[in-house]
Amino acid sequence: MKEIYLAGGCFWGVEEYFSRIKGVEDTQVGYANGSAKTPSYEQVCTGTTGHVETTYLKYDESQVSLETLLKKFYGIIDPTLLNRQGGDIGSQYRTGIYYLDIEDLDTINKVTAEEQAKYNKPIVTEIERLLCFYEAEEYHQDYLKKNPNGYCHIDMDA
Repeated sequence: MKEIYLAGGCFWGVEEYFSRIKGVEDTQVGYANGSAKTPSYEQVCTGTTGHVETTYLKYDESQVSLETLLKKFYGIIDPTLLNRQGGDIGSQYRTGIYYLDIEDLDTINKVTAEEQAKYNKPIVTEIERLLCFYEAEEYHQDYLKKNPNGYCHIDMDA
């Protein structure tokens, strides 16, 4: 199993979208790469913690490749928007790809370069090693499964 962390605005929709992909074995939402230890949702929403709403993916690379997952990720976000996706605005909604395995960086950079060719503006999606990840509160986990009519800025059919 492989792991990658993706930030694409509100994590509810990102988690639901990727949970539907064959080969994605587990998802979890949380807060990544900020300075606060064990932050709460309320703290992250202040924009002062440096954390970004992020979705953890554990996937079986014999069923789905990192390249495929990244292409799908870029298909559900606007990577040229800084600190905003859909109706959500703030640094906690910036887009990002956070990796554990340095060997994944070549694939991440390749897919990002291919995506850049589709835009006139620069892609501002962060590409960084994962520094920390704190699991979000239980009510955020699988939020759209529990609340099918809940807010989501992502087209689930993309």
